[in-house]
Amino acid sequence: MKVTIDGQEIEVEAGTTILQAARMIGGDVVPPAMCYYSKLKGSGGKCRCCLVDVTKGSDADPRPMPKLMASCVTGCQDGMEIASKASPRVQEARKAVTEFLLINHPLDCPICDQAGECDLQNLSFEHGKSVSRFIEEKRTFEPEDIGPNIQLHMNRCILCQRCVQVADQLTDNRVHGVLDRGDHANISTCISKAIDNEFSGNMIDVCPVGALTDKTFRFKSRVWFNKPYNAHRDCDKCCGKTTVWMFGNEIQRVTGRKDEYHEVEEFICNTCRFDKKEVTDWVIEGPREFEKDSVINQNNYTRPLEKVEINTEKNILLGRDQDRKKISMAAIPLDTNTQKS
Repeated sequence: MKVTIDGQEIEVEAGTTILQAARMIGGDVVPPAMCYYSKLKGSGGKCRCCLVDVTKGSDADPRPMPKLMASCVTGCQDGMEIASKASPRVQEARKAVTEFLLINHPLDCPICDQAGECDLQNLSFEHGKSVSRFIEEKRTFEPEDIGPNIQLHMNRCILCQRCVQVADQLTDNRVHGVLDRGDHANISTCISKAIDNEFSGNMIDVCPVGALTDKTFRFKSRVWFNKPYNAHRDCDKCCGKTTVWMFGNEIQRVTGRKDEYHEVEEFICNTCRFDKKEVTDWVIEGPREFEKDSVINQNNYTRPLEKVEINTEKNILLGRDQDRKKISMAAIPLDTNTQKS
């Protein structure tokens, strides 16, 4: 069957959602998604970031849908027409949803390990406002260790519930979930139990914000200073295919390989993620492909860089060396620093 999104027509199979169809087209028509994850069954429908305007229901029933629809859980119909980025109504709705998600979110970007690869940063950059209308007190939580290698910062959580679904679908005994209701809802473990299963680290990969952080990488480096390489090893627990993030000859962290929508291709075990940090542990395949507009792409080492030359006016730099000596007091003899009476 055929569907049209922002004037671009595509043929899809029955059961395809609007979001999946948009991703087949690619480009600006793809709605943002903070809770949907193609590898997790039942995900989607929670964050409301992917709202679209269905201007034509189908060929059989051409009436438009009166309300904006969540594209990640709305199935396509033959002849359906959808307005995504082309709709002012959708743009206003996405701005409102972004403002709502940021109500309790702290301004932790300068110290957050997720900065530079954060879905909420991208969403806020495109749809956020420079000022907040929220004058009430933000809800706050203390950081919580929910395992030997994972720390939870509930202040940053947007309750997408991806981490809960990972534990449900990859492990046998889930010990954490959404506690309380309404604006008191939070992710936590029951009676402070530790999450110690072999695939718990995948919660870090699926988290769209910096709520779940890798304690072995915590505060070590900004992601754009690392160089990511695809690597693999023989592992009897998982596929062994990962991305290793290197600073010089040091592997600072290991993650699953992610696609352009920040979804991992295959989940990896904790042994590969936390314990194998030596270069000799891995077979390095080569540099990871970058997103075109990624912050990490600014540090792209796969293309030759042109030398930057700054042409200045004559005499504009005279005296700079002397100024440097004045700033560096050690370079100036002590007797010249004292004032004569």
